[in-house]
Amino acid sequence: MLSAKLSENVGINKKRGIFKLMISAVIAAAGLGLRMDANLNKLYMKIGNMPILAISIKAFQNCDSIDEIVVVVRKEDINYCENEIVKKYGYNKVKKIIEGGKSRQKSVYNGLKELNCDCGIVLIHDGARPFITDRIILENINTAKNFNAACTAVPVKDTVKKSNKDNFVIETLERQNLWAVQTPQTFMFCTILDAHEIAIKDGFEGTDDAILVERMDMPVKLVMGDYNNIKITTPEDLIIAEKIMQKRL
Repeated sequence: MLSAKLSENVGINKKRGIFKLMISAVIAAAGLGLRMDANLNKLYMKIGNMPILAISIKAFQNCDSIDEIVVVVRKEDINYCENEIVKKYGYNKVKKIIEGGKSRQKSVYNGLKELNCDCGIVLIHDGARPFITDRIILENINTAKNFNAACTAVPVKDTVKKSNKDNFVIETLERQNLWAVQTPQTFMFCTILDAHEIAIKDGFEGTDDAILVERMDMPVKLVMGDYNNIKITTPEDLIIAEKIMQKRL
């Protein structure tokens, strides 16, 4: 009789017996990037000599623990992404490039449905965060193995105040308990798939994936992120990104 807990990377399949659970990554890259105020999709703008999306995918491509990558983009960007990102940079872990949905949540769900059936753990990452590190990826994986759900975040530096609808302060929040959320967010695959399907059934749209697990009354463990793991949203972010890139070279 098999032990109830085999190995953190092992599962059971009736046809195949014992097998290694895959670790997958879904890269969400289907946003419009309207705040960038540019004709080109922000994810294909370059930092240094590489497109933002190419840098983001590279971190997962180069991580030995990642088995497959699914990239979710706008329908009109599929061919461009395939030719100018995946093929150009030789990202052979990218198994599929698929069309996103009308919201980030719908895009991620589309990506989850396209993962290999042996996926055990999935990391969900914003393509607009190109400075993800191997350390963060590995800590996310290990945390998800032990706690089922992991969320990258950094402690808030500024004092945060809560206001009413008229913009009068009603509360100053305890800063030591506040975190700014980043990606990746990492989950046991069955958990996050269930969370998305329950959200669909309830008509709920969240601002990230972790909130979908939270509303199932399941705990989410925070993983220390990096203040350089910025999300590139505005033209000012590109200036900061160039500086970060120069420091990394």
